[in-house]
Amino acid sequence: MSPPSAPAPDDDPMPQPPQPPALEDCCGNGCDPCIFDAHDLAMDAYRQALRAWAARHPQG
Repeated sequence: MSPPSAPAPDDDPMPQPPQPPALEDCCGNGCDPCIFDAHDLAMDAYRQALRAWAARHPQG
């Protein structure tokens, strides 16, 4: 049995960062969570996914 091969780039695309909300998207009412809080969480998930992707693609 051969060892598993790395996924082809087309099968494992590089994660893309979430689009930040526009300043005018915030209502200014102190929502919990605010859309900017949600974006911060999405950025954390993106960074984690990017690190994992980079570990799977050490060549570049």
